[in-house]
Formats: sequence, C-alpha cells, structure tokens
Amino acid sequence: MEDLIKSFNKTFIVEGRYKLFITGIENTIVIAFFATLIGIIIGLLVAIIKTSAKNNKKLFILDKICGLYVTIIRGTPVVVQLLIMYYTIFINIDNSVLVAIFTFGINSGAYVSEIARAGIDSVDKGQMEAGLSLGLNRNKTMMFIILPQAVKNILPALGNEFIALLKETAVAGYVPIIDLTKAGDIVRSRTYEAFFPLYSVALCYLVMVLGLTAVQKRVERRLSQSDRN
Repeated sequence: MEDLIKSFNKTFIVEGRYKLFITGIENTIVIAFFATLIGIIIGLLVAIIKTSAKNNKKLFILDKICGLYVTIIRGTPVVVQLLIMYYTIFINIDNSVLVAIFTFGINSGAYVSEIARAGIDSVDKGQMEAGLSLGLNRNKTMMFIILPQAVKNILPALGNEFIALLKETAVAGYVPIIDLTKAGDIVRSRTYEAFFPLYSVALCYLVMVLGLTAVQKRVERRLSQSDRN
C-alpha cells in the first residue's frame, strides 16, 4: 500500500505533475474540437462539389482535386501528415497546437466528406426536383433543402468522427505538444514508473469518450423524437 501511495505522489503531487495532465487534457480537447469543426467544413464542401459535379461539368477540375485530396489523406498515416505539416509546410508557425488543429482538421475532412456524400445521397431525389419546381436553382436547392436534411442524417456519424478524432490526437506528441498521452509519457520518464502515468491517461480518455458517447446518444434520441413528431 505504501508503494502505491509513493507512486501516486511521484506521479501527481511531486513538482505539481498533475498540472501536466491538466494541460494535456485541455490541449487534447481543444485540438479535437476545433479539428472536428474544420473537418466538417472541409468535408461538406468536398461532398457538395463531388455530388454537384455529376450534373455540372464546370466542376470537373474541382472534383478531381477533391478526389486527389481524399485519396492522399486517406492513404497516408495521420502521424506522417502531422510531421509533414509541422516540419515542412507550417515550419514558420511557432504554435504547435494550431498546426495540430489544421492537420487533424484536414485529415478529418477527408473522412467527413465521404460521410457527408453518403448523407446527401440518402436524401430522396424528389427533394431536388421539388426545389427546382419551386423556382430554385440547383445550388440553392442543395444549400437550403438537401443539405439540412443530409446533415441531420449524418449527425450520429459526425459524433463518432469526433470521438475517433479525440483518440487519434494521441499521436500529437510527435511534435512539441503536451497532449494527454505526451503528458503521461513525460511523467513516466521522470518517475521511471509506468503504472500510474499510463493507466491515468487511459482512464482520462475513457471518461471523455464515455461522456461524449452519452451526449451523442441523447442527441440521437432527440432527433428520433423530432422525426416521430
């Protein structure tokens, strides 16, 4: 018992090491949240372009660029993308958290685009015809009729993407960022003990994921109730 108490003190109390975990949690949440927002914006734009390109030859080049973007991002590891972004593309930016947000956001956008495209395709084709019959052009019909219904359909999948992205940020420590995993690794290297640092990191991730899952389920229940009403 005394050994556990000493290990706990060395992990959290000595030198105020608990502050590293707090900083790590804050950075992890900030990166995941804003990266998800960027991913949703990019994903929706890519999905709209790829869907609209079927009926608009002017979007041919943009469609090919979007296809290349999705292929490259989905075909390379996110940790490699992070290293490329930090050490080559954003080499002059000192804020490593900002670089991580952009990197994970761009990565998430490729996956969200496929989710969003499936959501758009799930909307009845008659909705487009209805919008055109009301005098709206294809762009306005997509924006004001198709897209709102598609977003509602894919909200659960977007929630899953946020949860997945939260866990993917565990590799952010490959660049100078104190995320949750990096905080645990720093404490482990100072205490020469792995039990409390690593299990604490795992527990923090588990609590955050369970909390987000509970929120997601509540949102899904609200949406199902609104559909029935």
